[in-house]
Amino acid sequence: MESGNTILRSRLASIAHLMSGSMAVAAMMALSTVVAARALGPEAYGILALVLTVGRICERLIRFESWQALIRFGTQTDTEDDPEKLGRLFLLGLMLDFACAWFAAALMLVGGYFLLPFIGLDPSHFVLLAIFAPAIAFNIRGVPTAALRMAGQFRLLAYFGLFSATLRLALAALAWSLGAELAVFLAVWTLAQLIDVVVFAVLAARALNSLGVANPISAGTSGILQQFPEFMRFAWSTNASSALRTLTQEADTLMVGALAGPTSAGFYHIAKRFAKVAQQIGQHVQAVIYPDLSRMWARKNFDTVRTVKTKVQLALISIGLAIVFVTWAAGALGVEWLFGDEFSTVYPLLLTQLIAVTLILVGAPARSTMLAMNRPGTVLIISAIATLAFFATAYILIPDAGAIGANYAHIAFSAVTFIALEITFRSAYGTYERREAPA
Repeated sequence: MESGNTILRSRLASIAHLMSGSMAVAAMMALSTVVAARALGPEAYGILALVLTVGRICERLIRFESWQALIRFGTQTDTEDDPEKLGRLFLLGLMLDFACAWFAAALMLVGGYFLLPFIGLDPSHFVLLAIFAPAIAFNIRGVPTAALRMAGQFRLLAYFGLFSATLRLALAALAWSLGAELAVFLAVWTLAQLIDVVVFAVLAARALNSLGVANPISAGTSGILQQFPEFMRFAWSTNASSALRTLTQEADTLMVGALAGPTSAGFYHIAKRFAKVAQQIGQHVQAVIYPDLSRMWARKNFDTVRTVKTKVQLALISIGLAIVFVTWAAGALGVEWLFGDEFSTVYPLLLTQLIAVTLILVGAPARSTMLAMNRPGTVLIISAIATLAFFATAYILIPDAGAIGANYAHIAFSAVTFIALEITFRSAYGTYERREAPA
């Protein structure tokens, strides 16, 4: 039986690839944000941010995070060792991904049209939603993510996005040099996203082939739900939990736009884009350890699960605090150099956002562990409570404090999530430990 230290050491290379790839992609995306902000100015960039946010909200409210369910059930021994059954499981996930993507695009167009006046925009901006809609309709993420993670192809997972991010930057720079308007910048974002999807699909097909699954589409749909009776229940729980996180991580930009205007929403969006670099570190570390946690829990290696969770948390809090310190020391000069004086408001937004992100990083391993323990309902309840804390804080603070009130709300959300996850994990772990203890 592998110890927690052995498992972590064996995954360090994968974590390093994910982090370096993520940093490179995030750097390209951040530069794209700089180019768009400088080219469009605060108000037009704020409109761009609101349109992108409407699309992401619709997508993330609808999608089922199917990769979590695919890994949860695909790592069970009776499925992982049976390529035919594994292929049918991935076909089920693919059907779910496509249905969610098309529904999300439709919701973006219909719901977004009626939402525009309430977030500081007007009906003439509907054409911008239509330009971005194809990026939502074809954004299939769940199956490719699960395939690459189960196949252990973390190097490919780390670097595949670099091409599309670089392409987005190049196209954005070209649009800036030509004096392009807002619609062109949205078309650039859409094109880069579609290329990303195509590359992701090709990599996923290779990963599935390495798992012995030649073509999930040929697996057949007859009786597929009956073969995996718990799949949709798990998927519904993770979808609801993801939807609640979306309300705090994406709808906050719309809330700022509604209460403080498009310009403030643009400042807030920039701060979030840069803070997301830190958040992605935690997401990628989880991407490496989640399949292992799921396998270990299924095989009742309870002590190893706890060891891995704790060590990852210690590593993530160290990274988070280091990023906060560097931002505190040099962030103001960096924002002025990148964006200019008219974007100086971004610095305090970025610093407070990073404090919230650090708390999210520390709580994230407990969330992955609870899912590996097949406790998605508990995670959902915690997300609901934290979401209430977020909106209560935001509603009270944004009208007077402006965009930074949303960041204070994020701190409240992440603190409630972290504390609640730790308490429930310790309780659940103790229950399983007592149940499995020899008589």
